[in-house]
Amino acid sequence: MSAAAQGLVRLPVWRARFVLATLALAFGVLAARSVYLQALKTEFLQERGDARYSRVIDIPATRGRILDRNGDALAVSTPVQSVWAIPADVELSREQRRKLAALLAIEPAELGKKLASSRDFVFLKRQVPPDTAHAIAALGLPGIYQHPEYRRYYPGGEITAHVLGFTGVDDGGQEGVELAHEATLGGKAGSRRVIKDRLGHIVEDVESIRVAQAGVDLQLSIDGKLQSLAYSALKSAVEANRAKAGGIIAVDVRTGEILALANVPSFNPNNRAKLTGAQLRNRVITDLFEPGSTLKPFTVALALESGKVTPTTRIPTAPGTLTMGGYTIRDVHPAATMSVAQILQKSSNVGAAKLALALPRESMWDLFRRVGFGTAPALGFPGAAAGMLHPWKTWKPVEQATMAYGHGISLSLVQLARAYSLFARDGELVPLSLVKTNAAASAEKVISTETARAVRAMLELAVQPGGTAPRARIAGWRVGGKTGTAHKQENGGYAADKYIASFVGFAPASEPRLVIAVMIDEPAAGRYYGGSVAAPVFAQVMQGALRLMAVPHDAPLDPILLPEDADEAREST
Repeated sequence: MSAAAQGLVRLPVWRARFVLATLALAFGVLAARSVYLQALKTEFLQERGDARYSRVIDIPATRGRILDRNGDALAVSTPVQSVWAIPADVELSREQRRKLAALLAIEPAELGKKLASSRDFVFLKRQVPPDTAHAIAALGLPGIYQHPEYRRYYPGGEITAHVLGFTGVDDGGQEGVELAHEATLGGKAGSRRVIKDRLGHIVEDVESIRVAQAGVDLQLSIDGKLQSLAYSALKSAVEANRAKAGGIIAVDVRTGEILALANVPSFNPNNRAKLTGAQLRNRVITDLFEPGSTLKPFTVALALESGKVTPTTRIPTAPGTLTMGGYTIRDVHPAATMSVAQILQKSSNVGAAKLALALPRESMWDLFRRVGFGTAPALGFPGAAAGMLHPWKTWKPVEQATMAYGHGISLSLVQLARAYSLFARDGELVPLSLVKTNAAASAEKVISTETARAVRAMLELAVQPGGTAPRARIAGWRVGGKTGTAHKQENGGYAADKYIASFVGFAPASEPRLVIAVMIDEPAAGRYYGGSVAAPVFAQVMQGALRLMAVPHDAPLDPILLPEDADEAREST
């Protein structure tokens, strides 16, 4: 081999050393980087690893139960499963898709649309019952997984729907008590860190990040048996009178606890597939109406408080009409004169208007405000309406006169029921509560004991023969109360043939325990007066309630004989 050929093969010594040094330096850098990442700076690798395999999963909290005053469950949470999928991992045959769709109770086309999603995660169906979830798991379908959740169940169904409300698909309160007490009922969800494989299976439970805190049980003031009775009686009355709607509320006047609250139409909170807005409305709390003659007792009470009249004072009411500023006030039962007691018994608009016009406007306004009109009731219940009570300085004489018998003012049934406890509690008012109370409620004195008892005696006359509500009487207990019949407001005026019939009363009259208020909206079966439509509902529910509560009798147990013209008992509207 020539010297030239040997020179082409042989490399300089410095080049070999340079390559060797470069390789050594590269390995050194890699080693240093490895030591840095694995020993000194570990967060980066941990974060990258966690991003691929570590997951934080939510641990749902059990929602607190809702109980009635006797401890019976009104709302409970039951464990269910939500079925979800990773669309990219799903490989199902046509038969498997058919079986899965059938178990999920959805159309195969809908299932296919969900599985064709480009998302990494998709719910196939929420709140699947345990037996269905087990059947799906038994299929062993790749890419189909389940997650534990809770579903709310309401044993009372439509009977307690408007009180309780309902929860959403994530078990959060949406309406009623469920929404009002979400902070305590809902609890706090927990979380855990787990390691999952590429198919989403948990292969290691690493640690608990936050322990789930179960919701706190809530005991309401509602009596489940009385609630059922009230709803049944109201529903029957609405159907019998072909009415648009109705509401009823029963209050324990000693404590202010609401023992029953029902509305018709109602809905089944366990199945809300075809729910309408009309069914959702808690009319007792949210709907406003002109109370009509049920407001007359407050006008009479104020007149008595002023010292200008007594129950026997005669008020000229001839000829049964009173014209003011082009507006004529009329009586259904005209008379030359009436005593103050008879004004309530016969429900005289003219008499009530004349009593009101003899009083200062600000005094009437002050009494109405003190009994809660124009102010939303402090129930902590969503949607509670305040009603309409105009400032007294804007009242014209005709407005003051008509307000004396419940026109030109609007309020809710719950406001009216609370206001009537004024007469049942000897002139005191207590705040209402939907939650069971363990202590006596603080009372506010609004009118004198003498005035309250005098009005109570007059209201007892109103349900006797000769009054407007003989159908409100019950065997074994003395009853007092007042009817109301008011034209409905419509298009800025009053509808000629649409009415709201109402009755508010208390029992036993000797020592009242309960106030019950009933409202029937647009009765259309021929009768529309409160004494014919609403008073019988009051009687049925009051009698059942007093029996349930074992309230002592204060009247004979003789059967109640209604006068022949009881169906025609009318009050001025």
